[in-house]
Amino acid sequence: MKWLHLLFNERCPKCKQVLNTSKSNALRSTVVKVCPSNHYQKEFHPALEMFVESDEVL
Repeated sequence: MKWLHLLFNERCPKCKQVLNTSKSNALRSTVVKVCPSNHYQKEFHPALEMFVESDEVL
């Protein structure tokens, strides 16, 4: 059961590090996951029901 968390962790496609969720906004219900090395960013917008992925973090 220790390997189960590997199925649910999202990773950066370039460096394979686990994405952090430090930039989330609770008021807008958006979830922003960022690579620790700033290679990749993934945002989830529940109102639009879509993911926005970008290669560079601002």
